[in-house]
Amino acid sequence: MIFVGGLPFSSNSSSSSSAPSSQSQPMNLLMALMEHPILVSASHSFKSIQERRVSASMDSDLTMSSNNPKYVYLFQREYATVDPALVHHAKGICGPEGNERMDGYSFPLCTKIVETLQKRQENFHVQTLCVLGHNTKTDSQGNAYPIFSGFLVESSTGSLIPASFDRNSQCPDEIVRRLRVSASYEDPSWHGKLLDTYDTKTDRFIIAPCSWTICLVQIALSLQNLSDSEILSTCSTSPSAEGPDFVDNERRLWNYLIKHPDWKKTFPMRQPRVFERTADGGWKRADSQHLVKDIGYES
Repeated sequence: MIFVGGLPFSSNSSSSSSAPSSQSQPMNLLMALMEHPILVSASHSFKSIQERRVSASMDSDLTMSSNNPKYVYLFQREYATVDPALVHHAKGICGPEGNERMDGYSFPLCTKIVETLQKRQENFHVQTLCVLGHNTKTDSQGNAYPIFSGFLVESSTGSLIPASFDRNSQCPDEIVRRLRVSASYEDPSWHGKLLDTYDTKTDRFIIAPCSWTICLVQIALSLQNLSDSEILSTCSTSPSAEGPDFVDNERRLWNYLIKHPDWKKTFPMRQPRVFERTADGGWKRADSQHLVKDIGYES
């Protein structure tokens, strides 16, 4: 169930103290949340914060409590919960909104998220909802851009900081995790699900397996010789809003697919790829076969 400002929330009234009707429409729920004065104010406050640029070499500046800060980085479609005793920061990245329309992919996604939160038995206290129109700007040509494409969460306080991240900070297993985002649409075991990434109790990244078909490899082969401008226009729903590393990331992804056309080479016996934290806060590959029973992926 969703709470805002300490009160249960429904689409019927932004200040309702009673439980929401089960007949409330998810779209109305999202729109009511977007218009709630507390959340509108929080969005304005969030957008007033200067964006922080984060790189692996700068991580020592992210916290005053440790010389080796520990963080968890998330790509789109990934999710994680963290223990502040183990993780200082969670890093998230969100995609561009593009020319936002009611029938675009972002609106249904946000609708589904708030609908799910409202239906759960747990209480979710929403304090920031800087999405859709609250996180969109347009240039002089009418092209839509996200105001921010990522954020940093301070786990001990829950505070949010707009942020952008270089490639070195997007660890571990960056390219395989990027590939899973694309390949998961072909894998029926991931249909309609967010991607498992991080194990809270053990402070390890557990990259659950995902399969891909030869069709995805053939697509990579057909796209690899395109020019940068052609890649933008062909592969992005919002070419004008992509970051400077979009094309390079796409090429790296295709190269991996071409070199590893069989997903079973990446996930032998459909076992996860496991990464343990090092003493300096980085990550190292663990022996997945040794850890299979421990993390509960035995067949």
